[in-house]
Amino acid sequence: MSMNRPVATALAAALCLLTAACGASSSDDKASGSSTQAAALKSGYPVTLDNCGRKETFEKAPSRVVVMNGASVAEVSTLLALGLGDKVVANQQGYGMSEVPGRAAAIKKLPTGDVKVNDAYDVPREAMLGLRPDLVLSVTTYGFDEKNGFATRDQLKQVGANSYVSPQGCDDDPSKMTVADSYRLLRDMGKIFNVSDRAEKVIAASEKNIAAVTDKVKGEKRPKVMVLFSNMSMGSNDFSSVLANGIVNDILAKAGGTNAFSNTTKATFADLSKEKVAATDVDAVVVISYNDPNPAAYAKKLLKEFPQWPAAKNNTYVTLSDSMYLGPSNDLAVERIAKLLHPEAF
Repeated sequence: MSMNRPVATALAAALCLLTAACGASSSDDKASGSSTQAAALKSGYPVTLDNCGRKETFEKAPSRVVVMNGASVAEVSTLLALGLGDKVVANQQGYGMSEVPGRAAAIKKLPTGDVKVNDAYDVPREAMLGLRPDLVLSVTTYGFDEKNGFATRDQLKQVGANSYVSPQGCDDDPSKMTVADSYRLLRDMGKIFNVSDRAEKVIAASEKNIAAVTDKVKGEKRPKVMVLFSNMSMGSNDFSSVLANGIVNDILAKAGGTNAFSNTTKATFADLSKEKVAATDVDAVVVISYNDPNPAAYAKKLLKEFPQWPAAKNNTYVTLSDSMYLGPSNDLAVERIAKLLHPEAF
């Protein structure tokens, strides 16, 4: 496996521990009393979210946001999609590429807070407190765990900072994640920053795009798809970065496909031998790039390695990055994959 080893290893650790996301349902608890309610209606505050069993109350829109890494771009992309990039004082997320034109460059331009990151490529406690955040976003509870060297949610609260764990991250298990979780992240950020109208616009556009695609591929045969990260090793076998469950399966279903390896494990990632992979009929391959400048070369190499696959015979692959994960752009992945699997429908 090529790719910068320490980066790959740290990322693998992060992905295994968290993978892409976390949270709990949100609710607005309006303060009682008509004058307080009137003020809240006018300003949109206070807003209270129930997040991983914690009540987080926002008196005003955060203006010093720290986005932790967590091997995700969901949180930073969601902020950018809602026009909130100017609220970020330190961002540790980045995939190096994106299906959304200009997004990778916009992420690169955000301040990093000049933080010296720890072994998990994230913001250690002292550095975090030094940034004086009023909101810290983490993919899962991992980013608030004291034994990992991070500031806890209580420690952040003591310095006046709210904290937020993304959907499906409360139990650090993204295997049940769906596109609805991407919408929940948008809605929660919409409430926190009082831009719910923007959040609903982004969600409505995505739902409309996905519905149009799903309608086109309805009733078609569902090809078996292999989804994996390029040049990344996360387990003991040759194929340890194969996604078996989680949001990718919802995206595949909406695109008229099915995951070729979803029955191999209940976990998010499968750890597969070369024999198992060779013995599976793979009709198409989706390669996800995480800071890999040439995922297409990896895809071609893979198809060459398994010439018996229908995918190899028909050269059926697509490379994607952030749209295959929790985040505001899942509709782009649905469309790209549907066009790959069902070109005749478009």
